[in-house]
Amino acid sequence: MRPVVLFDVDGVLLDSRAAMLATLAGVATAALGRRVTVADLPPDAITTPRVEVLSALGVPNPDELCEVWWDPALATAAGTALFPGTVEGISALRAAGAATGLVTLQTRGRLPWLLPPEVFELMDTTICREDAEPKPAPDGIFLALARLGATPRAALFVGDTLTDRWAAFQAGAAFAGAGWGYAGRRALTEAGCPVVLTNPAQIGPGLLDLIPAGRAPQQVTTAFS
Repeated sequence: MRPVVLFDVDGVLLDSRAAMLATLAGVATAALGRRVTVADLPPDAITTPRVEVLSALGVPNPDELCEVWWDPALATAAGTALFPGTVEGISALRAAGAATGLVTLQTRGRLPWLLPPEVFELMDTTICREDAEPKPAPDGIFLALARLGATPRAALFVGDTLTDRWAAFQAGAAFAGAGWGYAGRRALTEAGCPVVLTNPAQIGPGLLDLIPAGRAPQQVTTAFS
C-alpha cells in the first residue's frame, strides 16, 4: 500500500506565529475599542483555541466576531513564510512513492493567500476547517485517508501541537512532532511524543521509516536521534 504523509500547515510548513498572534491582538482591539498588543496576550495564546484567548481578554461573542474580523486581521498582519526546505522535502517524499496531504484548521478560502501554489501542486488532498470536525477530532485525518484509499497503518501525520498528536492517536496513524512549531520541542517531548523532529530539513523520505506499513519500521528508534 502506498504510504501517506499528512501535514498540518501552521507551525509545520508555514511560519505564521507572528501573524497569528497579531491577528488575535487585532481582533481583540476591534472588539474592545482599546488597543490590545501581542504583549497583552497570555503566554500560551498560540496553542490555545482563539475563542478561549479572546474570551479571557473580555471579548464578547468571540465566535461571531471572528467570522467578521479574523480574515481581514490575518490578511493585514505580519507576513508569513514557508519554513526553509519544506517544499524540497515534500517533493522528495513524493519521489520516494508517498502520497501527501494537508489537514489544517485554516479555511479553504484562506489557504491560497497563505501558501504558494507549489505547495498545492505537491498535495494529493487538502482537508480544511469546513471539511471535517476540527482537530483534536480525528475526522480530518480519516477523511484524507478515505480520499487517498489508505489505512491509518499506512499513514503519518506531522503536526506541532498536542491536539495534532491526539488527532493522530485517535485516528490510529503514526505521529511526528514538529519541534520548530507552535508548542515547541520541549512541550512535545515532555508530553511523551515518541518522535520529535528538530528541523524542517527532516521533512523528506526519512519520514517513511516512521510508518508501520512503510519501508523500514525497524528504524523508528534511530531515524531522528
